[in-house]
Amino acid sequence: MNRSASIKDVANHASVAVGTVSNVLNYPDRVSQRTKERVLRAIDELGFVRNDAARQLRAGQSRTIGLIVLDVGNPFFTSVVRAAEDAAALQGSAVLLGDSGHNASRESNYIDLFQEQRVQGLLISPVGDITDRLDLLRERGVPTVLVDRLADESKYSSVSVDDDAGGYLAARHLLDTGRRRLAFVGGPTSIRQVADRLQGAQRAVKEEHDATLEVLDSDGQTVLAGRSVGNMLVERGDLPDGIFCANDLLALGVMQSLTMTHTLRIPEDIALIGYDDIDFAVSAVVPLSSIRQPTEALGRTAIELLAEEVESENPRHRAVVFTPELVVRQSTGPAKGSSAG
Repeated sequence: MNRSASIKDVANHASVAVGTVSNVLNYPDRVSQRTKERVLRAIDELGFVRNDAARQLRAGQSRTIGLIVLDVGNPFFTSVVRAAEDAAALQGSAVLLGDSGHNASRESNYIDLFQEQRVQGLLISPVGDITDRLDLLRERGVPTVLVDRLADESKYSSVSVDDDAGGYLAARHLLDTGRRRLAFVGGPTSIRQVADRLQGAQRAVKEEHDATLEVLDSDGQTVLAGRSVGNMLVERGDLPDGIFCANDLLALGVMQSLTMTHTLRIPEDIALIGYDDIDFAVSAVVPLSSIRQPTEALGRTAIELLAEEVESENPRHRAVVFTPELVVRQSTGPAKGSSAG
């Protein structure tokens, strides 16, 4: 051949997807023996070299990947970052991390910085709609994959979780334990994940004619913000009997307020469920029910999708959506006087 074989050449030669070749190179246990042998034979026949220097130096790119998350202090994003770093290391790349802190200006500064560093690609959990900015990046040769945000497949690849389904699971679980006066505690609904979780919860509540859902805004998505909401509820009175928090940090803060500062009992007086299923959820003073997101799969898949974008001149964008899982613990036991289980 007149040029070094690419991963796309190998995929075409073996009649498989680019992602399958990537799995053979990085996660061979995910591929059937027959397919693996076909891909390895194509690699030998084409003389494919995984660390192709020409590809590495294309447009002055380095072996680094930019990753921008909304809040690195949130254990959910910490887990996603760790998984992405592990997957990138297997490909011989390193991850440069940026924490936007839900700040659009800070996010923009990180994008500029990573572009100056000539990263081979960008993974980003965006603050808002930055389609125009991402279009410009692509024109300049920096492929992008959206993380924890669904993208239009005609423009970008993305990896996300069905947050509408997750919100539905959370509220439906509270309803099934006999709760009827529910409250949703979340950050601003301008955050797409928060809006989707609320939408799913509202869908579940509409299924019960005697159920209500109150929306309580918080000034952040932290433990302290959750404490503030919990204190406000107690001072106000007229308490809900079930609370769904947009993430586990908020839920842990609400729990601390209700159980440590006041005399309310969880779950006897108020059932409480969070979202993300971070490590701290199981070790809370009352083990916290939560909606589990597959953080390892999110980080790993983001790297795989970016590899497809980098390796192909005309990549087929993909939107990978994972389904969240309900994890039931002690914080959502049945309501007082309820026969629900």
